Amino acid sequence: MLEQTGCGYLQFDNVSFSWPNGVKVIDQCSFSIVKPGLWMLVGENGSGKSTLFRLISGAIRPKSGNIFCSLRPSMVYQNPDHQLLMPTCKSELMLSVPKTVKDRNLLDLIQSALDKVELGEMLDRPIHTLSGGQKQRLALAGAIVSNSNLLLLDEPTALLDPKSQTSVLNVIKKLTSSSSDPITAIWVTHRLEELNFCDKAAIVKNGCLSNWNSGSKVFQELKSLALR
Repeated sequence: MLEQTGCGYLQFDNVSFSWPNGVKVIDQCSFSIVKPGLWMLVGENGSGKSTLFRLISGAIRPKSGNIFCSLRPSMVYQNPDHQLLMPTCKSELMLSVPKTVKDRNLLDLIQSALDKVELGEMLDRPIHTLSGGQKQRLALAGAIVSNSNLLLLDEPTALLDPKSQTSVLNVIKKLTSSSSDPITAIWVTHRLEELNFCDKAAIVKNGCLSNWNSGSKVFQELKSLALR
């Protein structure tokens, strides 16, 4: 029985998934996340990481097993240019505001989301003038303003320079460790140095997750495997 924290939870219970050609990508995968934080996944290409995200988001359904998720997921991709559609930060975030939000609260909600990702002065800034890191943080603001509390981050720093990588990591750490309203983030990475920022990490291999461990322990395990 899962111990729920009141912040929502995610659980995979013996989940398997195969593509129509019969290739099994996820194989009796079981894991749980029961509290907010930054949870990182590492694994080789083809190990099943992206398919896990599609299952969590509901884009595809498992062939067997069960998925329980009381969180509201939102995807953030490698390339923010594939995700940002409008000319300014304000107009972009307006696309993601839930229909239930009253007009008088609209700008306050958008401004609050920009403040959380350290873009508070950029309400009317044209998106084409933003750096790669700023664009990625704007994509994060879009998830926040949509009322998502589970961010699915698919190598979000892969196309960024080191300074921008750190800025995105720091914003995510701030969001996941907030004392008032922390969110949950699952971050797929190939950059092993990013494991230093996570709360817990797991290795994805052959469609399954290892046990959650500290980022430093997973880092050492992967280094030892590479040396063999």
